[in-house]
Amino acid sequence: MGLFSALLGNAGAVSQDELLKKYGQLLTDSEEIELGFKLIRDTFIFTNKRLIFVEVQGITGSKTEYKSITYKSITRFSVETAGTFDLEAELKIWVSSEAQPSIRKQFNKSVNVYEVQKVLAHHVLK
Repeated sequence: MGLFSALLGNAGAVSQDELLKKYGQLLTDSEEIELGFKLIRDTFIFTNKRLIFVEVQGITGSKTEYKSITYKSITRFSVETAGTFDLEAELKIWVSSEAQPSIRKQFNKSVNVYEVQKVLAHHVLK
């Protein structure tokens, strides 16, 4: 992921090995990481059971919040692909009965947004 893209707020893919080393302690015994993305200091992880959002807080980054969202609580989602002149694709996720998306993430062009959508659809549509 390029620095310019990261500064614009676009997420880039992170390897499963790197995610497992850093966040493996968050997983249950039967949980596996499927996809993960990093956005400057924050990370979000698709597992076979839930979404995990890791949000680093404060100037020093010494405080971290871990949000866990089960796939069954996701009521809808959308993906917007990057256009010819766009630098990013966007993912929106609605949780429970909220009118506005609870989660909005932007991906740089190196991320296959169709793969993200496929993993999310696989779990939400069960």
